[in-house]
Amino acid sequence: MSLSFGERTLVMGILNVTPDSFYDGGRYSDPSAALDRAALMVREGADIIDIGGESARPGALPVPAQEEMDRVCPVIEAVTSRFSVPVSVDTYKAVVAREAVRKGAAIVNDISGFTFDGGMASTVAECGCYAVIMHTRGEPGTMQQDVRYDNVVAEVYARLRDLTGLAMRAGVKKEKIIVDPGIGFGKTLDNNYEIIFNLNCFRRLGFPVLIGLSRKSLLRKLFDDAEGTDLLLPTVALNAIAAERGADIVRVHDVRPHVAALKPVDMIKRCSALHGCGN
Repeated sequence: MSLSFGERTLVMGILNVTPDSFYDGGRYSDPSAALDRAALMVREGADIIDIGGESARPGALPVPAQEEMDRVCPVIEAVTSRFSVPVSVDTYKAVVAREAVRKGAAIVNDISGFTFDGGMASTVAECGCYAVIMHTRGEPGTMQQDVRYDNVVAEVYARLRDLTGLAMRAGVKKEKIIVDPGIGFGKTLDNNYEIIFNLNCFRRLGFPVLIGLSRKSLLRKLFDDAEGTDLLLPTVALNAIAAERGADIVRVHDVRPHVAALKPVDMIKRCSALHGCGN
């Protein structure tokens, strides 16, 4: 399986098979409900389906590897046997990644950038799959305790440069690496928006860039009504900006509106590449 980057922004649909994810926890923990949700995302135009069995929300507790495999692997197997859309597994555990790839996953999406499990880089290298290497500070339970940066863009860039270098030295092929600056993972509200504004800087690393901001607190905190505002429109708007600023993949809960919104954004990007289209 080969992913194509540059022609348009890819939409990665989120499928959480967990009881405690911040937005859709418990909705798709039943395998049949998860398969129905995957089918809907495929119909709506998802390019990738990202399946996760452990919540990474701030304060979340870790899940034993066997329990995580029991959650994600049957769903991965069912989805990949029914649909041709590539599947990503959202895990930082090497044993889970290996089994998920064996069941059909083509991408390992590791929120720790291969730092939580020392065996992850070699596992990904051996499997030959794609890998999303994300920036974070601390584990989900502690990641918001240290959010101090002198220059958040430069520091996240440098850390991703180091992490991708370590991955390649472990045998992961450069063309299989995707980077994610980790919106909401060990960052302040201003940090998150500064990263999005400067997404083009991360493209200088030489890898496709994934952004994951769907319905996160960087949007919720802009409104005074706590849980009242529906974050769909702000999410679509900010993902459209992220795509224009350099994101190759947007990771989202709501596939259809993003597929629609990104079509004109991609047209603008193509015009820009032609140096003066429409002027």
